[in-house]
Amino acid sequence: METEEKQLQNLLKWAAHLGITDSTNGTPSHSRSCLGHSLIVSHFPLAGGRGLGAVRDLRKGALILKVPKSALFTAQSSLNEDHNLSHAINSHSSLSSTQILTLCLLYEMGKGKNSRWHPYLVLLPRSYDLLATFGQFEQRALQVDDAIWAAEKATLKAELEWKEASKVMEQLQLKPQLVSFRAWLWASATVSSRTMHIAWDEAGCLCPVGDLFNYAAPGEEPNGSENVGGTMNSSSLAEGDGESILDSEKINPQLQRLTDGWFEEEANAYCFYARLSYRKGEQVLLSYGTYTNLELLEHYGFLLNENPNDKVFIPLDTGIYSSGSWPKESQYIHQNGKPSFALLSALRLWLTPVNQRRAVGHLAYSGCQLSVDNEVSVMKWILKNCQDQLNNLPTSIEEDIILLSTIDKIQEFNTPTELKRHLSTFGGEACTFLEANGLQSGRNGAELSLSGKTKLSIQRWKLAVQWRLRYKRTLADCISYCCELIKPVQLNSS
Repeated sequence: METEEKQLQNLLKWAAHLGITDSTNGTPSHSRSCLGHSLIVSHFPLAGGRGLGAVRDLRKGALILKVPKSALFTAQSSLNEDHNLSHAINSHSSLSSTQILTLCLLYEMGKGKNSRWHPYLVLLPRSYDLLATFGQFEQRALQVDDAIWAAEKATLKAELEWKEASKVMEQLQLKPQLVSFRAWLWASATVSSRTMHIAWDEAGCLCPVGDLFNYAAPGEEPNGSENVGGTMNSSSLAEGDGESILDSEKINPQLQRLTDGWFEEEANAYCFYARLSYRKGEQVLLSYGTYTNLELLEHYGFLLNENPNDKVFIPLDTGIYSSGSWPKESQYIHQNGKPSFALLSALRLWLTPVNQRRAVGHLAYSGCQLSVDNEVSVMKWILKNCQDQLNNLPTSIEEDIILLSTIDKIQEFNTPTELKRHLSTFGGEACTFLEANGLQSGRNGAELSLSGKTKLSIQRWKLAVQWRLRYKRTLADCISYCCELIKPVQLNSS
C-alpha cells in the first residue's frame, strides 16, 4: 500500500499534467509537481494540519494558484463523461444540485483505480466531523438548545437526502458499502466542506490542490485589512501594493464579494490570490466566508477558538422584537462579549415606557443612549440574562476546562481498558460517554485497541466541549463588560 507521502507526490504530479500550477506564467514549474514556485504542501500542527505554505515571499494580490476548468470535479463534467450516470440522474428530476454532486462523487469512488480522479480521491479524508456526523451523545454534549437542534436537523437532513437518492444508487448498481448512510454522510460532508463556488452549479466544484488551503476567518488577519461579508471578496485586491494582476474596474460585479479566488471566464480556470502578504515559510490561508463557530462545525467540521465572526444569541422576550424593526439575527453578543448594535438599540427602546418610545425612537435607531437610567437598565438586563444562561447549563467554564484537558489525555490512549479506567473516576458526562460507546458494560473491553468509531466519538466530543466553552466564555465576557459599564454609575450614586 502506498504511503500518504507517496500518494501526495502522485497527486501533485497528476495535477501538473492537468495544468494546475502555482507559477505566475500559467505553466507548471516541472512535470513532477504542480507546486514549487509559490507554494508547497507543509504541516501546520497548530493551525489546521496539512496546508499550503509559501516557498518565497508573496505579495498581497499576487496570483498563487491556477486550476483549469478541466481539472475541476463538477457534476456537469461527470454527467458529460458517463452516459449511465447521466441517464440515472436525469431520470430523477427532484434531486438537488448537492445531491447530484454527492452521487457523482460516490459513483466515481466506485471506479477505484480506474477513475481518472483516483490520485485526488485517494487523498480525501476518510472521515469528517461535521454536525451531521455527530451521534446522540456528541449532540447532547453541545448543551445549548440551539446547537443541539442544529446538529439534529443536520443529521435528519442528511438522512432524508440519502433516502431520496437511494433509488439512483440502486439504479447505478453501486457497491454495497457506497450505498450505506455512512458512505452518504462521508460524500455529502466532502461536498459541504471542500467545494468552491462556481456560477453554473449551486453545489460548487471540487478543486484539486486548491482545497489544500486552510481557513482564515475574515477580519482575523494580523493587519486587519480585510472586512468580508460574503463567501470571498475581491475588493481587497484593489488595495494591493502594485502587484495585483486584476484591474478592479474589470471585475465582474457579482464577484466583488470574493476575496481569495474565483473562477475566471477569461482564464477558463479557478484562480487564487494571496489575501495578504506572506513571508517564506508562512502558511497561506483562504477565507471560505463569514461563519460563526456553529456554522463552521455544521459545514466544515472545525471551529476557531478566536473567531471574530462568532455570535452568541440569548433568549429575548417577543416584545423586544415587536418594539422595533431590528431582525432577530442581528441581536446577539459578539465573541468579545460586547452586545451588538441592534441588541443594544432594541433593548433601549423596549425598556422605555411605551408612551415615550415614539419620542425617542430616532435616538434608539441611531444607536444613542437614551438616558443613564435606561442604559443601566439595559446592562442589568443583559447581565442577568447572560448569568441565567450560564446557570442553566449543566457544567461551568472551570469544569469544561478540566474536561477538555482530560479529553486531550485520552486521545493518546490505545485500549478500551485504559480509557475506561481513566474516565470512570470522573462520573457524569465521562460515564455517559463510556455508555454511549459500549465501554461501560465491558462488551468492548476485550478489544486490543480502541475502535475507529470510539476515536471519532472522542474527537467530536472534544469539538462539542470546545464549542460550548467558547459560548460560555462569551457570556462571561459580556457579564464583565456590563459590570464595567455599570460600576461608575453605581459609585457616583452611592
